[in-house]
Amino acid sequence: MSKHILVTGGTKGIGRAIIERFAKEGFSVSTCSRNENDLHELKTYFEANFPKQSIFVMKADLSKKEEVLNFSREVKNNIGCPNVLINNTGVFLPGAIHSEPEGNLELMIQTNLFSAYYLTRAFTAELIENRSGHIFSIGSIAGLTAYANGGSYAISKWAMLGFTKCLREELKEFNIKVTSVLPGATFTASWAGVDIPEERFMKSGDVAESVWGAYNLSPSSVVEEIVIRPQLGDL
Repeated sequence: MSKHILVTGGTKGIGRAIIERFAKEGFSVSTCSRNENDLHELKTYFEANFPKQSIFVMKADLSKKEEVLNFSREVKNNIGCPNVLINNTGVFLPGAIHSEPEGNLELMIQTNLFSAYYLTRAFTAELIENRSGHIFSIGSIAGLTAYANGGSYAISKWAMLGFTKCLREELKEFNIKVTSVLPGATFTASWAGVDIPEERFMKSGDVAESVWGAYNLSPSSVVEEIVIRPQLGDL
């Protein structure tokens, strides 16, 4: 039976790159998105390229607790508890704390932090019982370095790093690894329309390779944090 990776927000960008990287190693996949057409395209691609592996896709808005919990139940019913959990769902809205639109904080905390909190809690009992697993949180360098116009996005990513650090301490005795992934500017849909050359950004595939490398350490070691930036520095 193949191993199972769950990646939230897996139809584009870093999430999609991680799915393709692990699928090449024989993993079955569970993922979600708010866009049903994107999910259909991913499922069609996966089934054509990895016919011996399973894929479960589901339309879900993980900013809503009830949809997070429903998604986790459906994953368990269709494939089971994942061996690898990638908390990747996120949204970025620029703005300064003192002047950003009302509701920015709530939306980004619900999407970037609460989704990971509730989804992780949905699977930890099984992971603890199995005494195995690897949880990755896709954060951001915005969770390490304050910058102007980062606003609520940065707040949510600092919180995500704290969540992941706490999780690491809580789960290490159960042989469950926990890793924070803190990428800099990566060429994804979040940067669509900006007047910056593509080569100035990191590639999603490089983040996926970093995750795959961290996953492949021996049981006696864990990468606690991956900080990866564009070669020429932050944007």
